[in-house]
Amino acid sequence: MIRGVRGAITVDCNSEESILIATEELLRQIIEGNNILPEQVASVFISTTEDLNATFPAKAMRKFAGWTFVPVICMRELPIPNSLQMCVRVMMHVNTAVPQEEVVHVYLKGATVLRPDLGNSVAK
Repeated sequence: MIRGVRGAITVDCNSEESILIATEELLRQIIEGNNILPEQVASVFISTTEDLNATFPAKAMRKFAGWTFVPVICMRELPIPNSLQMCVRVMMHVNTAVPQEEVVHVYLKGATVLRPDLGNSVAK
């Protein structure tokens, strides 16, 4: 069964360093919170809001041992008026037997406002 594991984090400023640090933190918590191994992952989508364009956040994935061959792509979020800015979002497609209600979705920093309804979410 393939499950979607979601997460998001806000970034302090539009710099390569800030984007990569935040993305790495988000990916680490998604991976650790769900005990994900790279060979379980079908693909990863990473999106940013329009105000984050200093680097490709997918570069953060390269810091994880064994994740070299996991397909990952970056894309842009829709520019909806009054939506959360300075935000990186992740959708990881994972092969797992974990029931959908037990998947740990991770929302960090200002992104905690995006899915307050997910009771098993990590929010810091």
